[in-house]
Amino acid sequence: MKSCCSVSRGSNISELQTESIEKVNSSFSKKDMVLIKGGEFLMGTNDSDGFPADGEGPIRKVTVDSFYMDKYAVTNEQFMQFVNDTNYITEAERFGWSFVFHLFCSKETLKNNPQRVAGVPWWVAVKGAYWKQPEGPGSNIKDRLNHPVIHVSWNDAIAFCNWSGKRLPTEAEWEYAARGGLEQKKYAWGDDLIVSGKHQCNIWQGEFPIKNTKRDGYIGTCPVKTYLPNGFGLYNVAGNVWEWCEDWFSPNYHKSDVTVNPTGPKTGTNKSVRGGSYLCHKSYCNRYRVAARSSNTPDSSTGNMGFRCVADI
Repeated sequence: MKSCCSVSRGSNISELQTESIEKVNSSFSKKDMVLIKGGEFLMGTNDSDGFPADGEGPIRKVTVDSFYMDKYAVTNEQFMQFVNDTNYITEAERFGWSFVFHLFCSKETLKNNPQRVAGVPWWVAVKGAYWKQPEGPGSNIKDRLNHPVIHVSWNDAIAFCNWSGKRLPTEAEWEYAARGGLEQKKYAWGDDLIVSGKHQCNIWQGEFPIKNTKRDGYIGTCPVKTYLPNGFGLYNVAGNVWEWCEDWFSPNYHKSDVTVNPTGPKTGTNKSVRGGSYLCHKSYCNRYRVAARSSNTPDSSTGNMGFRCVADI
């Protein structure tokens, strides 16, 4: 996996006790959700820009049932309400650190946090970094309440889902919804990355990982209601933050004969993430394509991973 996508904590999840959250808010609101009517679609890609080793192809017909999906990724404000209601402590807080992209770290932060990921030194293990302090001590989310929550693990996302009465989407549901009714287009809006001179998503411009020209308007996360929605009314299904899915990740599961509501393998080590993030760049990781996939361990958290929820009819 290209480590601009996401980087793993690399620890044993058994060292921590994952918090159990009861469904205290099970009568979920359909506000800011859209009905995704079920149907058959062509999942995956055979495109030369793809990564066959990720299991993007071959293209196959898949059917999903109808479901509701959040228009936006879960925001800092929504996650704050969850924490206030439940006193939930995220895994980044319990571990005491999370991964922050180096350009967002002050000189003092870099000095006090010398630990780097081998081969990808732009990821900094920052002590005290978590969803409410995205860049570590001294940072805050006061002006980012409408941005996607970050530094949340898959386990954290599941806890939020249990509280809200929702769930994470399967990969098939996510891709079906992200395509917005378009068939086999490269992006959620079509085949051209830039349309009429306008950027359609929040990804990296410039020279990765040194300089971001932020021609799309942002160097880090952007508000969840930015750019135009796709054909189903979903915002930022490309770029901004990676979104956790329910499935265990496998590069081979899609080759099975499960084509109706596939849910991925029964076991695994990594959970799937979809959509790409503000760090994706064509020279390194073009996983902002709608068929692209990546993964991370369920206990990992980074400054470019978030999630959105779905709900059954």
